[in-house]
Parts: sequence; structure tokens; C-alpha cells
Amino acid sequence: MFKPYLYRIGFFILTLTLIFSLSSCASKKVAKVKKLEVEKEKVSEEEIPFIKSSQFNDPDNFCLLCHRTIYDQWKGSMHNNSYQDPVFQKVLAVASRDTNGKIDKYCAFCHTPIGVMSREFPPLDGSKLSEIAKKGIQCDFCHTISGSKGIGNCAFISSPGPVKRGPFKDSISVHDTAYSELHTKGEFCGMCHNVNHPENNLALEKTYTEWKEGPYPREGIQCQDCHMTPGPGVTKPNPGQASQFGPMRPHIYTHEFVGGNAVVTALLGSALHQMLAEERLKAAAQLEIVSSPKVTLGAKNEVQVKVTNKGAGHYLPTGLTEVRQIWLDFKVTSADGKVIYHSGKLDTDGEIDPKAVIYHTILGDKNGKPTEKVWFAEKILSDKRIPPKETVTEKYFFEVPVGIQLPLTIEVILKYRSAPQHLIDELFGKKKIILPIIEMTTAKAQIQ
Repeated sequence: MFKPYLYRIGFFILTLTLIFSLSSCASKKVAKVKKLEVEKEKVSEEEIPFIKSSQFNDPDNFCLLCHRTIYDQWKGSMHNNSYQDPVFQKVLAVASRDTNGKIDKYCAFCHTPIGVMSREFPPLDGSKLSEIAKKGIQCDFCHTISGSKGIGNCAFISSPGPVKRGPFKDSISVHDTAYSELHTKGEFCGMCHNVNHPENNLALEKTYTEWKEGPYPREGIQCQDCHMTPGPGVTKPNPGQASQFGPMRPHIYTHEFVGGNAVVTALLGSALHQMLAEERLKAAAQLEIVSSPKVTLGAKNEVQVKVTNKGAGHYLPTGLTEVRQIWLDFKVTSADGKVIYHSGKLDTDGEIDPKAVIYHTILGDKNGKPTEKVWFAEKILSDKRIPPKETVTEKYFFEVPVGIQLPLTIEVILKYRSAPQHLIDELFGKKKIILPIIEMTTAKAQIQ
């Protein structure tokens, strides 16, 4: 019988604690943010608003007081580490050197939007960045976005202040609240997860467009339904509380923002986010081996491998697909263990067999030569990837010598790596960091 009073007393004490960090008293507001779906709208540097970093609340001493569970999910995520990401830091240094600093703000806007808007970045070394700007894509940045200018290249409208925007129409809090439909739609993610070249408008990342043009929107599945729910795939509803002081709700979005990056999360010490990324990769695809039931000795035999994108709402791979590598490791072994054919193995430098089936894009520079440096990219030379819910078929031909012991074992592994090993060697030094290779899925068959 005393619980309601204890709840109110506790909430009142918490309110007094927080009130000094707020610029206005609590009130309930309901404001629906208009959804805009303008494709490929470029945001020029001149349009970046000037907003002081001090206008944003720090998650470490503000948000976690009431939203501890959500804060813990975000802490250690790639959103949290978007600026601290050591691979990003190294690549940005190379890009800055190659372009004489021309694209510093363009690259950093996605990784430290508060730093760029506050004019604390550049300089490139981050020496002027406030602690809050170093925390990347953080709570108050996202929950004070009031609208969208379109899709891609950071087309968000930032309105820091006492009003925090989110998916609930009935929130009551010590800070002002506003309902935002935008926060529940893929268009929210699309403001940053589509990237076009700042000069030639070449599509460098098309994750939002891949989703938008695929089957998932027609089924009502938004980006948040996969990347902000527990585990791979759509796992709604997820009952819980947005705040430890708030009501139980039928669905709460999680905030680990899990993608496929198991490398940086591991480097920065988040075993949880590493595990979640690996789990998601392993749920994204499936393999099927199609072969003749009989082996023809002394002749070429054909085996087909079907690869299906069963779990990703975008292409496999997505994002920076000029460096992401998904490939087939295909091996044929005799009954006594002799390897008859092997495609997709690594050489001593960690490079993939050049004849292997690799799913990625190849960008070309102004001379039409392949480049992994997106700032030099002017065209797409090739794009071999797997759209959502689609299947591709790869054919393998190999000769089986007379006298080979049967049956033959066919083993196929779909492997994933965040970047080529040579690129990591160039950034960090030869074999200083060995990129992990994740086995997404496997298939095995025998033929007589």
C-alpha cells in the first residue's frame, strides 16, 4: 500500500536533482514531426548550423540517471564510438592528407556531428573537441533532432534544448517531451546511412536506398525493427521500460544499434557488441549446394552454390562496400583427405584468392582505375552483392582425376571481413592487427 507514495517521493527527489541542469520545467508536449522523403539531397558545408556543444546534455551525467538500461546498451556501440573508432581516425588522416584537408568536415560530420556543428572540428587531431563531441552519435543528439531535410549526407535538423523527441505520445518526464513519428521510420536512419560524394554526387553508401527499394518497407518493416530490437531479425514486441521510473510498455526499442562491425567493437573493448555483431552476421544468409549425385572421373564436374540474403533488409554487404568483403570458401576433398579443388583461401599476406567469388563493389578513380579511397572515386566499376531476400547462384567446375577415393566432400563457407588485410596493414603497420574472419554460414554435401 506504500509503493505509490514511495514512487512519488523518489521521483520528486530525482526531479530536484535534475532540475538544475534543465532550462525549463517539465511539461508534456505532443508534436508530430513531418516525414520527408527527398532522395539524395546534398547538404553543403555552408548549411551546417552553428550549435555550441554546451547546448547538448552529456549522456554520462544526464541521460543515464533515468535511462540506465538504454544508456548501457548505447555505451560501447558503434554509435557511441563513431568518432573514437581507430579505423575511422586512420582513414580520415589519410583522406585529409590526400585532399589537403578538403573533406575533413564532410567525413567528420557523420562521426562527430556535435563537433562539426560546434566548430570544434577541425583541427584534425581533435584537440579542440569537447568531451561531449567525442561521444559520437549520442542520446541528446538523436533525441533533439526535430526534422529532416531529406536523405543522405547528414540531412538532419538539430534543435538541442529541453524538448526530447521520441516514439511515445504519452511521455511524462522531468524534461519536456515531444512525439516524433520520424524517430520510428527508416527515414531517420537514412539521413546518415546514405552517403554521396561531396563533389560528384556518386553514391558511396546506399544502405537506406537498398532497404527502401527492397521488399521490407512493403511489409512495414523499418530499419529500427531489426537494428533496435533484441537479436537478429524483427523481434517485436519487446516489452519493457524506457526509464526505470516509467511505465511498462508493450514495446521498447533497444539501443545497441547492432550492425556487422565486430572488429572495432572488439578493439575498443566491448565484448557484448562484438558478440551481437557476429550473431547478426551469422543470421544474415544461407547456403545451398546443388550437384549431380554421381562423380565423373577424369572429367570436369559442376557444383552450384546458391547464396540467399535471408536476414538483411539491405544488400549483403552494405555500407562501405568497396572495403567490406563477403566471399565463398569452396573446397572439394576426397575420402582420404586430399584437396582436389579450393577457391577462396587466403595467401600468406591474408589476401583472398583473386579468383574467388567475392561480394563487394569496386570503385574507380578519374582514370578508371580501381580505388579503395572513396574521396578519389568517380564511378562504380562493378557491384556484385546480394539484394534482400534474393538468391544468387555461383558455378564451380573442377576436374576429378581417375583413382581418387570417393565419396567427395563439398564444403562451402560464406565468410565476412570488414576490410582487406592489406588496407589494415597500410593503416596500422604490417600485421599489427589481424582482422578476424567471421563464418557467416556453412554447407556440406557428399557425392559418390
